[in-house]
Amino acid sequence: MARVKGGLMAQKRRRNILEQVKGYRFDRSKKKRAAREAINHAGTYAFAHRKDKKNDFRRLWIARINAALQPLEMKYSRFIKQLKDKEIIIDRKILATIAKDRPDAFQRIVEKVK
Repeated sequence: MARVKGGLMAQKRRRNILEQVKGYRFDRSKKKRAAREAINHAGTYAFAHRKDKKNDFRRLWIARINAALQPLEMKYSRFIKQLKDKEIIIDRKILATIAKDRPDAFQRIVEKVK
């Protein structure tokens, strides 16, 4: 039986791996072994940070709402409690967007809650 060297498939595998690490620095963008390791780490970090991103955005929305409430002399925690008591269902993402883009509408929401 003829010997199979596998040069073509090795080149193809190497090319595919190096395409995935395009833009990486140093050996990770040029050498197959370093590139493969970089891909594995990148995948791990991407998975972890997809989860973290949700918490980061929630923190941002809360900070924006709180900043918009300061001039109206209201605290964030009281505002959220009163929203729930009055059964006004608006999530933090929407509240933060309204507070940032339409301060007059946000002020009306706060007055409705008081």
